[in-house]
Amino acid sequence: MKPSRDIARLIDIMAALRTPGTGCPWDLEQNFATIVPYTLEEAYETADAIARGDMADLRDELGDLLLQVVFHARMAEEQGAFDFGGVVEAITTKLLRRHPHVFGDVRGLSPDQVKDLWDSIKAEEKAERAARGQAVDDTGALAGVPVALPALTRALKLQTKAGKVGFDWNDPLAVLAKIREESDEIEAEIQGGNAEKAKAEVGDLLFAMVNLARHLDVDPEAAVRATNQKFARRFASIERALAAQGRKPQDATLAEMDALWDEAKATEKS
Repeated sequence: MKPSRDIARLIDIMAALRTPGTGCPWDLEQNFATIVPYTLEEAYETADAIARGDMADLRDELGDLLLQVVFHARMAEEQGAFDFGGVVEAITTKLLRRHPHVFGDVRGLSPDQVKDLWDSIKAEEKAERAARGQAVDDTGALAGVPVALPALTRALKLQTKAGKVGFDWNDPLAVLAKIREESDEIEAEIQGGNAEKAKAEVGDLLFAMVNLARHLDVDPEAAVRATNQKFARRFASIERALAAQGRKPQDATLAEMDALWDEAKATEKS
């Protein structure tokens, strides 16, 4: 086989890899559960390429992510459940249905109105599945938020759903007051020597921080990723500065590293 721009070639390659007797032993022993960690990993690596603005890497990571879809579809086809064509048909059907403002008669909607329309159509689809006797997630206000999501993203989605039924603060300053309250509770538990309770309070603080991000229209995952990159970049600057002196971080004092951190920070700002 040769490389190709045709999706059919990728599907054929996946089928060959999963063919008993002639395929790849590793690919053949996989199942949906064992592949899930790789699917999640590829999604994160795609996000990382986007954050770095590396288009060549993004192309490769999107290919890896597409492979995950083809892999899952192939395993489903082997079980007689559905194939890759079924996946494409399902998503195209969904997109056409959820965009009547593009493919239908609805016109002139704002971005917020489009989002409300999308949510309304999703609710209709859920009701139709229930009427057909299909398994539907819990019908509560927080239904439909996957447990496997990254914790910050799941917190954001849970809060958004709760907000839609009125369980929400009115402004960011109210959330900020809650953050101060949670911080004070952590301090009290630390002073009282209650390490386990302090851990629980840290969770509450992080949850409140996500709420603040939501009220400021900030994606908490993206914000933390950006901060992680900033930290790694500035710490690398500390390491380079110390290496120029023939030293490593473990050879320097905290005060020395703090000073180098401030220098790196000032250099970035300038």
